[in-house]
Amino acid sequence: MDAMHVSTGSALQSDGRMFSVTVTAMGAGQQRRGERTLQVPFQRLQALMQTIALQGGRITAVTPAPVAPSGPAAATESAPSPPGKAAAKPKASPSKPAAVSPSHADVPVNLYKPKDPFVGTVTENYSLLAEGAIGRVNHITFDLSGGDPLLHYVEGQSIGIIPDGEDANGKPHKLRLYSIASTRHGDDLAGNTVSLCVRQLQYEKDGETINGVCSTFLCDIAPGAKVKITGPVGKEMLLPDDEDANVIMLATGTGIAPMRTYLRRMFEPAERQKNGWQFKGKAWLFMGAPTTANLLYDDDFERYQAEFPDNFRYTKAISREQQNAKGGRMYIQDRVSENADEIFTWIENPKTHVYMCGLRGMEPGIDEAMTAAAAAKGLDWSELRPQLKKAERWHVETY
Repeated sequence: MDAMHVSTGSALQSDGRMFSVTVTAMGAGQQRRGERTLQVPFQRLQALMQTIALQGGRITAVTPAPVAPSGPAAATESAPSPPGKAAAKPKASPSKPAAVSPSHADVPVNLYKPKDPFVGTVTENYSLLAEGAIGRVNHITFDLSGGDPLLHYVEGQSIGIIPDGEDANGKPHKLRLYSIASTRHGDDLAGNTVSLCVRQLQYEKDGETINGVCSTFLCDIAPGAKVKITGPVGKEMLLPDDEDANVIMLATGTGIAPMRTYLRRMFEPAERQKNGWQFKGKAWLFMGAPTTANLLYDDDFERYQAEFPDNFRYTKAISREQQNAKGGRMYIQDRVSENADEIFTWIENPKTHVYMCGLRGMEPGIDEAMTAAAAAKGLDWSELRPQLKKAERWHVETY
């Protein structure tokens, strides 16, 4: 977006002019979808424009507004407060529902709960790893047909799985949440399946190898088996509606699941035809894995990069095979540091959203890399990150 600038160099603090600023794509939920008109005095115009940019809004018009006979002009809607100050509760603005991507208010949540789960059927379960990989990671698909209501979902959500059997106290196992790895249309585009990307949890305790209950249950499950499913849940990782948005994705391991849904929605030809949402922006995936054999969905991502070179970049951090600038193992935060200038150029564009998913241990390294990168541009990451979060442009789901 070309930034709008209004000169205030010769303005006096007593300038009584009022301006109407028309803005779209700002706020949350359905409010973000509507067009809003804000009226502010001349002295606050530049500050308002900066706030709109930080909140991901797009200014479509700036026009002089008539001044009311007495006192300040009555605002069509209260202007947003600058970052760091409490904002007045905005008035609701009418808007039409989205044709494709739903607003937060329209996203399905908890259609099926633990006390009354949906029982799905496993249709496929196969390994995602190449020979020589570390551990065990499977792609598992469930048939959702026959549900009333249908267990539908959108990209970026999660479902719960209740494994069969009982715990040590004789009680049913508790559900575990897993990020969905398929688009709303499912891998077969029929709209009645959901897929997961599951790593078997294993750890050592008192010299004994312990297998995670639910992850082992899922990795071992055979096609035709019945599984108790809850959800969907989550609104933190939803894609923006804007077809011109830019999306930076930071993923490690099975944190690739939501990123796969975004990329399939953006670049899989049959999916693009199905969903009527034609992504025109830029997407950049940073993927961390211990070995090349552990890269998940790598062939698909390489294909997208070859077919859409102007829209998609794929950057890998393979810790046990690549070295960082200091001669140590290459982690995803090292790739962020290497590309810091360009990442921040993207972030300066209010159309850019950042998504992070994977083990919680990745957060400190990413935070450190972003702090250094921001400082190089004279920015304070500890201040910028909350502003991005408030503008619904910084999305994190770690576990």
